[in-house]
Amino acid sequence: MAIRRMLLSRKLLAATLLGVLAGSPEAAWARVKLITLPVRERVEIQLDNEQATLVEEERIVPLVKGENQIDFSWANTQIDPGTIVFRVVEGDDAPEVKVLSVSYPPNESALVWSVSASEAGAARVRISYLLGNLTKSFNYRAVASNDERTLDLSQFMRLKNLANEEFAGASLWAGFGPNFSQPVGLNETKELLVERFKAVPIEKTYTCNPQEYEYLDRAQNKLRVPMHYVIKNDAEHGLGKAALPFGKVRIFIAGGGDDPQAGTAFLGEDWGKFTPRDDEMRLYLGVAQDVVVKRTIEKNETRRVSGNLYDQELIVKFEVENFKKQPVRLDVIENLRHLRNEVRGDNGRDVKWELGKETTFADGPDEERSNAEQLVFHAELPAAGKDGKAEKQALKLHITLKNEW
Repeated sequence: MAIRRMLLSRKLLAATLLGVLAGSPEAAWARVKLITLPVRERVEIQLDNEQATLVEEERIVPLVKGENQIDFSWANTQIDPGTIVFRVVEGDDAPEVKVLSVSYPPNESALVWSVSASEAGAARVRISYLLGNLTKSFNYRAVASNDERTLDLSQFMRLKNLANEEFAGASLWAGFGPNFSQPVGLNETKELLVERFKAVPIEKTYTCNPQEYEYLDRAQNKLRVPMHYVIKNDAEHGLGKAALPFGKVRIFIAGGGDDPQAGTAFLGEDWGKFTPRDDEMRLYLGVAQDVVVKRTIEKNETRRVSGNLYDQELIVKFEVENFKKQPVRLDVIENLRHLRNEVRGDNGRDVKWELGKETTFADGPDEERSNAEQLVFHAELPAAGKDGKAEKQALKLHITLKNEW
């Protein structure tokens, strides 16, 4: 009610001033309350920045010849006054307008522009500012095909308006995708479909990494094997138009998993990280129960080099079984600092290492994903037999930690 009384009082003030001007043409000035008097002709709301929302609006303001004063007030609205920019849009029939000064009335959320007009007439003005409490977030719906080779990805933007200001017919832009022409009401939350990507190729991965995922059963040396859908954000995979913003992903599978005749089944939720172009988004699906990996340190020998300098020779053994009906590619990740801490304790120094000849992973380390501290290997696991029995493979990582003390 306080706001309404304020707006009404300003309307009466402006009407009074305009009446004075009509009766006294010699008085070459006018006050125009932009909040209450001229309605917005156009509103653009840009939501591409994570920290701020940019609003740009245009209004047609009646001016008299000579000096005019234009008030802009924003009581109870989180407009950043330091960001307000006022411009006059030039037009064929518009008077020539120049901005003379700007002043800030004390104890008010308002400012006043003094402008001069070459003649009486209507001028289109453009005002832009940063607005708080008008925010956005993103979420996704991902439906995998029954064979888990492709995925339909729908991207939604959720808009929440707690700015105590409403915008009729606003043009909304998230920084990518289409522009939306939507009214934004007071305290309104709405969800908009931004993009829908059909049949995006995906990779389902199985990964064991004791440093990141630890053990499922430490007493039996059984590693946890999480599963992920991996989405590559590039043109080859039907994406890559823009970065994928951070947001919650609800994951479904068509055909209810193993039953292609069943309806769509819910697999779970995960938070999709901000994914730039050409990067990957990994969606967690849970821990595989039918891929078993047991990790043991088969060899652990210390050799003196000189003085108190030693080499530590290690063989890490992975016993792997796949009880699934389909063959599986397993990613085996070994963090060498974590391994050194496991056998010698944490000394905080960088790890120097050498890969040994007894390593049995067929293709060696993945050069693209491995680095100075972490080795990534791949193991191709055949499907289980018709009797449900799995072939057990024993894979070895032979590594020497150099110059330890």
